[in-house]
Amino acid sequence: MTREELIRVLNEDLSREYQAIIAYVNYSQVLKGAAYMNIAAELAVHAKEELSHALQIANHVDYLGGMPSVTAKPVETSEKAEEMLRFDLANEAETIRQYRRRVKQADELNEFAIAEGLRGILVEEQDHLISLATALGIDPPNPGIAE
Repeated sequence: MTREELIRVLNEDLSREYQAIIAYVNYSQVLKGAAYMNIAAELAVHAKEELSHALQIANHVDYLGGMPSVTAKPVETSEKAEEMLRFDLANEAETIRQYRRRVKQADELNEFAIAEGLRGILVEEQDHLISLATALGIDPPNPGIAE
């Protein structure tokens, strides 16, 4: 792992944060039905948290001498509330996997402040995963670690 490689993968994470912002903004507004009103409000909160994550990741990229990404990963949409929540759940699991990996990579480069910042983001991402699983009536999946 080099600083340049860390910049590249952090920019991938930044694109994933942009994706989450867009998805949460959209889903929070289009979820319909009494069963989904509480989670719709929670998704609006998640959108704000994802924006905070994006700002933090962009700051790390800039600190490392890179240019923060401006491109979001594609957002899946659906007319069905449960499908939207499952898309979000899968995206959160992937985000957690990648941030777990990123913490180790930052530590390897002795970028301990970046690793610590990522740990804080991981706490919120895990809370998002739990909220989504709860809304779906399932146990939170174990995201594992990206290889």
